[in-house]
Amino acid sequence: MQYIKGLNKYTDSGRSAVTFGKFDGLHCGHQELVRTVRELSEKEDVSSVVCAFDMHQKNVLMTKEERLLHLENEVDYLVDCAFTKEFMEISAEDFIRNIVRDVFHAKYVVVGTDFRFGYGKRGDIHMLAEYEKQYGYELIVIEKKRYHGRIISSTYIKEMLGSGAVADAEKMLGYGYGISGIVEQGRKLGRTLGFPTINILWQEEKLVPPKGVYLCRTYIDGRGYDGIANIGVKPTVSDDGRVRIESFLFGYSADAYGKDVMIELIEYVRPEQKFSGKKELKEKVDRDIAYGRKYFGIE
Repeated sequence: MQYIKGLNKYTDSGRSAVTFGKFDGLHCGHQELVRTVRELSEKEDVSSVVCAFDMHQKNVLMTKEERLLHLENEVDYLVDCAFTKEFMEISAEDFIRNIVRDVFHAKYVVVGTDFRFGYGKRGDIHMLAEYEKQYGYELIVIEKKRYHGRIISSTYIKEMLGSGAVADAEKMLGYGYGISGIVEQGRKLGRTLGFPTINILWQEEKLVPPKGVYLCRTYIDGRGYDGIANIGVKPTVSDDGRVRIESFLFGYSADAYGKDVMIELIEYVRPEQKFSGKKELKEKVDRDIAYGRKYFGIE
């Protein structure tokens, strides 16, 4: 897959199957759009393109780096389109003419039922259908996926995560919600208490679920390890006030410092607590670890 920053950097002159959107979480609905352009690409010998509108949001479900990893080997191109003032002021007709036709040379346009575009969001699927013949593409509209009777959306997923319902979020995302990053050098307090942990800084732009303890799965060097994680501003690593995730892994004893890892949350266990001292902390963590062993069926 080629990653391209900016519409003006896309130079493929061949026809394409293209989908548009924020793709801020690549949830199950987004994945259906991606799957459709990929299948059209394979069937019709056109390029498969995901054009993602970069709106510089906070509390996102997925960072740009994570989106790259999830789309790798899925499509031919991921194009980041900066949501600038100039782009926002493009008329709906110019969006179809200048971007759908002239930039992407679209043979197929794949979007969801609520896709809106152009200045004032005047463009919709009805306008795209109206211009099909004039600009030589075929419109394919994908129905929204639902979970518990409600349309799957980033807003819905964020609500679930905000309440600690990470299992529900996973069903809508199609993958476990979590964080990727480089393992930091901690203060090794966990090691002195008998439960060595790995520590990662939570990216500032990414949504933080309720602080506290979670069951988790951590991927290191291509292998997944079950474990217990704590999300908070005062794990054992630092007192700088930034959110970190600290994970104890079952069956892992190597030094992970400096490694790039991914931690996925499985179940919310309990909220973050303040302890009177190391003894009380150790007793509580020992109970958390025992709960994790029982959950994962580890002797």
